[in-house]
Order: sequence, then structure tokens, then C-alpha cells
Amino acid sequence: MIRPQEIISQITAAADYADCIVVVNEETSANLRWANNTLTTNGVIANRSVTVIAFVEIDGGMAAGAITRTDVSADEAASVAALAKQAALDAGKAEDAFKLVKDFSNGDWEAAHTPTGPEIFSKVAPDLGGMFITAKKDGIELFGYAEHTHETSWIGSKGGIRIRHDQPAGRIEMTGKSHNRTRSTWAGRSTRDFSDIDMLEVDAAIRERLNWQATKIDLVAGKYDAVLPPGAVGDLITYMLWSSAGKDAFQGQSVFAKKGGGTRVGEKLSNVDMNVFSDPSYPGLESQKFVEATASSTFSSVFDNGQKISKFDMLHKGILKNLINTQASAVETSLPYLPPGDNVIMTIDGATRKEADLIKSVKHGLLITCFWYIRMVDPSTLLLTGLTRDGVYLIKDGEVVGAVNNFRFNESPVDLINRVQDFTTTSITQVREWADYIDRVAMPSLLIKDFNMSTVSVAN
Repeated sequence: MIRPQEIISQITAAADYADCIVVVNEETSANLRWANNTLTTNGVIANRSVTVIAFVEIDGGMAAGAITRTDVSADEAASVAALAKQAALDAGKAEDAFKLVKDFSNGDWEAAHTPTGPEIFSKVAPDLGGMFITAKKDGIELFGYAEHTHETSWIGSKGGIRIRHDQPAGRIEMTGKSHNRTRSTWAGRSTRDFSDIDMLEVDAAIRERLNWQATKIDLVAGKYDAVLPPGAVGDLITYMLWSSAGKDAFQGQSVFAKKGGGTRVGEKLSNVDMNVFSDPSYPGLESQKFVEATASSTFSSVFDNGQKISKFDMLHKGILKNLINTQASAVETSLPYLPPGDNVIMTIDGATRKEADLIKSVKHGLLITCFWYIRMVDPSTLLLTGLTRDGVYLIKDGEVVGAVNNFRFNESPVDLINRVQDFTTTSITQVREWADYIDRVAMPSLLIKDFNMSTVSVAN
């Protein structure tokens, strides 16, 4: 197989137009999967993708077009360069055209991809086997998987970009069921290399929540004070960040549009000193420090490839400070160009408490495990709907007294962050709904006033 660096060199050499950017992603992933306390599969998968982006001068401006292939051989370099050129010509003048980065390098360009493998699970696998044995003895069934990926990306251009980045990511997701599967709960943990995963802690969390489900309580729909763990908060806040394109707000098409024109930048959105940001240098969630864009949208632009990524503050002390812009949309909206990194973090100034403290402070409310099937209802308010899953628990006088039925919820995270009653310190967490799209999230637990459980759900 031809080396990624050679692919880039040959394609850019064959590009007979203004500039050509080639992005090669090489990924290996190792996984363990289990069902009913038995390991079912394990293995290693390798993938490669090659995206060729052509920048072609045309009358009136610059056209850009891209094609993606699973791989490119040496004798295909000229043909894929030509196909990308045709895609650019077909697309016509690019609205997001901007000056391209030239003659810039970062990272060990010539090094080969370092694959992950089953040895990454050497710390957790023995404990996992022990969990299977004790779970079977105690009438608990465990289902789930552990996955680790290592991705290397190379961004190279005819104009002299040479950027290389290595990104590890890992997670464990486990569902525990008991009592003829009438009880079910979930636990997820995020990691870079599994060295920090404590399987005994995961086991204890699953058992505690299964025990809470010994008492079943029917509860009607309504508004409840609700404790949301970091993963559930992450699923909602990630959707909020993904909805924060400056161009959409400037054109009046999002919750961040200001009535009468413009954006809500500068407006206080949270009742607490909340910070929502991405930062490629955040400890434990380190990510790519340069833009890698294989397609253009209101969030990213192929013309921005190679631009530096620094900390992107969306909310600072509860105030909307920035929206996501490309270089071109930053000019259009008169907002700063600050590309977001590949992580999502929330902190709240003055946080000292733990989730158990939040539970103790609730007189009558709910503890939610996680959300799933989250969908947009109204982009103008960012109203979302979704379902609770794998355990919703009733809190009375500061104690969990049993499990209640599932609900469908209707909430806007923009409204929700203005109803924060209490909060914890921030921890790295595993989201559930968006786990296939984002690996690096850190959130606090939140106690939210009047969380809207719109209807009872029969889903389990």
C-alpha cells in the first residue's frame, strides 16, 4: 500500500490548477464486545480515506470541489486530481473563498501511522472477566463493548501545507440487566488509553442503579427538578454548540439570532457563571490544533485548512461570547474568526460539589441516567425532543427512593442553562447519543429547575 505522504505528493504534483489540498486519514480500531457475561467478538480494523480538494481559478473568483476515496493507488493520482478539478468546476464560484495557508508544516510528517491493537485492553480485560463471573452468580447480565481508535491525519497541499496529527480515543459502554431483564441501566466511560479506567467503579455504578430499581413508581408527565449527570449534559450542550454557526444566526436562522437583526453575542444566557468552550490543549481531551476540513458548511470551510485552532469560548461567565465562523463568514458577520476544536467542555465558576451533593439537596425530583434519540423540534428556539433511557429515579428528601417510568422530554438547552439550581465540578465524560460523532467531552452534573417531561414513554 502506498504511503500517505506519497499519495499527497503524487496528487498535488498532478494538480494543474491554483492549489490542491489532500487529506489522508489512516485509522486503526481495536474492540471487545460482550453479551450476557460472555465475550462475543474482538478484533482490529484498519481504514483509510483520501479526500482531494481542488481550488480552480474561474471567471469572477475561485471554485472549490472535493472527492473522497477509501484509498488511492499510485496510478490513480492524476485521475483523482482531475476528478476533483471537475468537481470544482461543477460547483462554480465558492462563496467561502479566502486566502489559503501556504508553506506551513507541523508534526512528524514522515512518520508512519502507529496502529492500536488488543494490547490496549490489557489493564481492563482481567477485571472485565471478573465482572462476568460475579455478575452471573448474582443474576446480572452484562452487555457492551470497549473500543479504542488511533487516527493519523496528514494534510498536504500543492501550496506547501504539511500537517500531521495523531489522535487516540477510547470508550467503554456497558448495559447491566437483572431480574429477567425487568431492570436495566447503562454506564459509559471515556478514555485515551484505558489506563485510567476503573472497572470496579463501573461495576459498582451499575449495581447501585440496578438496586435502586427494586422499587417501581409510576409518575405522570410534568415539570420536575432534575439532576443530569455529565454525559446527559454533554449530549444537550454538544447539540447547542453544533447549532451555533455565526452565519446562521446572522441570517436569522437560529436560536442565536437577535430579534431585529444581528446576533445575540454579548447577551447573558445562563443564570450562573457558566463557561462553554473547546480547547485543543485541554488536559485529557487534547485534539487537532489546526483546521482539517474536507467539506464546506456554515461551520467549516475547505479554504480554512491549516489555520491554527486555539481556545474557542462560546459562553464565558454565562455570556454568549462567540459563534462559530469560517474566515469568510467572520467577515460577513463582523464577528471574530475563532475555529472550534474537536472537544466540548463546560465549567462553572465556583464549582466544588459532587453529584451526591446535588441529590441530597432535592426535595422532590428526578435523577436521569441518559438521553437517546434526540431530535430538533424548532431551530429558532433550539427546542429538542428525546427519550430517557436505562433508568430514571425518583428523589425524595435527598434520597433516591426508586425508579420511575421513562419519559419523552421537550427542552431547549439554551433555556435549560438559564435554570441551573446547582452544579458540580467538571469531569471527562462519555456522551451516549453523540458517541459516534464526538469523543472528547467534559461536563459537570447539573440540577435543573422544572425539566419538562412532556409525556410518559413506554420505551425501556
